[in-house]
Amino acid sequence: TTPPSEPHPTQTEQQSQTTMPTVAVSRDALFAHLGRTYTDEEFDELAFEFGVELDEVTSERIEATKSDTVRLSASELARLSDEVIYKIDVPANRYDLLCIEGISRSLKVFLGDMDAPTYDVVKASDEKASTMTVIKSNTDTIRPYVVCAILRDVTFDEARYQSFIELQDQLHRNLCRNRTLVAIGTHDLDAVKGPFSYDARSPADIKFVPLTHTDDGREFDGASLMEHYETDAGCKHLKPYVPIIKDSPLYPVVLDGEETVLSLPPIINGSKSRITLDTKNVLIECTATD
Repeated sequence: TTPPSEPHPTQTEQQSQTTMPTVAVSRDALFAHLGRTYTDEEFDELAFEFGVELDEVTSERIEATKSDTVRLSASELARLSDEVIYKIDVPANRYDLLCIEGISRSLKVFLGDMDAPTYDVVKASDEKASTMTVIKSNTDTIRPYVVCAILRDVTFDEARYQSFIELQDQLHRNLCRNRTLVAIGTHDLDAVKGPFSYDARSPADIKFVPLTHTDDGREFDGASLMEHYETDAGCKHLKPYVPIIKDSPLYPVVLDGEETVLSLPPIINGSKSRITLDTKNVLIECTATD
């Protein structure tokens, strides 16, 4: 007899099968954001009530001792930090919880310590300079969609900057499907000049200094950069993304009003628009395939 067909999973079942992203945050920094302190057991209970899970309490030194592949000497272990790290599992559909700021803000709302924030879209102070022109006849062949925003009056310090970069990485790994669906580029708005354009061009016609080569100022065209990222050990973290566009006759590219390359999505940003601790205004561009 033919066995009965398996029923289609419900939406709830599909969500339960989705891997929950894990966010690692400093316990002390999180408590500073919250303005409260907890024992590990108390925070575990709070996390459960809120709807996330405290998966692990660890530290840099503990993580090193658990590794099966890396063996450190006693002196090397002694140099590692004992700062307590909370690894928190968050729901796959709560992208606002992928950073310490998002987690602490949501917990403060849950605890009644603050009202839920509201956000307003402000009209551009210089509308012409803030436009993005899309060359659809070209971009439709490779990565058709782009959405942009500008964040003004940002204040970075080292901790905020690292959290900003880590949030972008978390979004890329999860919602953005390892950049195959969406790639996010962030830029120092004051280092470039609008209006902006989103195009797709022959790899040989795209020339710029990528973010990875800021120090030596080495310029590449699109084709040579793909070859470099495939073979250079120092850029191995970018190698997995190369096949997304490498064999396309046209590569997507975001440019400013002076034809400066801001990014070659979904691979790398240009050096000129790199964000630093002095950045005050941030241009965000998200290119997508759907």
